[in-house]
Amino acid sequence: MRRFPIFILVAFVGLMAAFNFVPGSYLGLGPAHAGDKEVNLYSYRQAFLLKPLLDGFTKETGIKVNVVYAKKGMLERLKAEGANSPADAILSVDIGRLNDLVRSELVQPINSKVLNANIPQQFRHKDGLWYGLTARARVLYAHKTRVKPGELTSYEDLAKPRFKGRICTRSGKHVYNISLVASMIKALGETKAEAWAKGVKANLSRRPQGNDRAQVKAIYQGECDVSIGNHYYMGKMATNEKKPKQKKWAETVRIVFPNQQDRGTHVNVSGAGITSSAKNKANAIKLLEYLSGDLGQEIYAQVNFEYPIKKGVKRHPMVASWGDYKPDAVHLSDIAALRTAASKLMDRVGFDN
Repeated sequence: MRRFPIFILVAFVGLMAAFNFVPGSYLGLGPAHAGDKEVNLYSYRQAFLLKPLLDGFTKETGIKVNVVYAKKGMLERLKAEGANSPADAILSVDIGRLNDLVRSELVQPINSKVLNANIPQQFRHKDGLWYGLTARARVLYAHKTRVKPGELTSYEDLAKPRFKGRICTRSGKHVYNISLVASMIKALGETKAEAWAKGVKANLSRRPQGNDRAQVKAIYQGECDVSIGNHYYMGKMATNEKKPKQKKWAETVRIVFPNQQDRGTHVNVSGAGITSSAKNKANAIKLLEYLSGDLGQEIYAQVNFEYPIKKGVKRHPMVASWGDYKPDAVHLSDIAALRTAASKLMDRVGFDN
């Protein structure tokens, strides 16, 4: 058997590490040429969520979906592959990552009547470069007894003196929080948004750390009374059979949808686009159309507790139990345009220090 030089093997391992690919995630991706009954997908979304969706798509259309799953590094991989990339479509989370694809010219415009009918204008790129598929509200988690009803109603409240030493959050530079800060800049202007960020920092009970669930754990442990997080983590914690302690965390808090009396709660999306290098473009568009349809949207909602973007699709019963809420109506492209300013603002404030 022919042996590969050791330097080639080392380089290959290093490349895989640099792209942070999940072991076993390279699932027979097709070559970079058109196939009548296949489509190649790069995905930040996890396999447990996508499998029932993609199985349903294949059953309905006969089109096989070849998937690469990754935690991060997809943007860099697409740049490196260029026009030779086998990817036809990419699924991502957060408007920031979708915007990075646009800025790098890695996605192409499409005009689908189905997508335009299913996805409200607020949640899709004006030129069809990306389409939102699910909505995630950036909510506040409040201790059920230590935070009195009516004491916390807006993001602005987080900067008020009464919450001194009572707030926990993950890094201010995480993409979820950067998008929130961008929405604050849009709503308040940069000067007032910076003053707000300083106020929130002054009210932190500890240095920013961990993920959104870790903040709810901190509330449970008495380290703080309020945290910032995406809404679907409540469902994930409340139904976690593998880690039942998380059920106790969830029982400690209630969800507050901020700013219901004015602009509404900041909403982000998971979304998708067709790559500039797509060789199976028609099949990729069919995939996005399926994911935006009634069945695809309902599967998203039931598996991951996210809000369907298409109107009229049934929510998960737990999500429905939280009631309706008013989302911020600002177009997500406007939020994406302010992310750099938001990142610089958090640096000036030294939020994570």
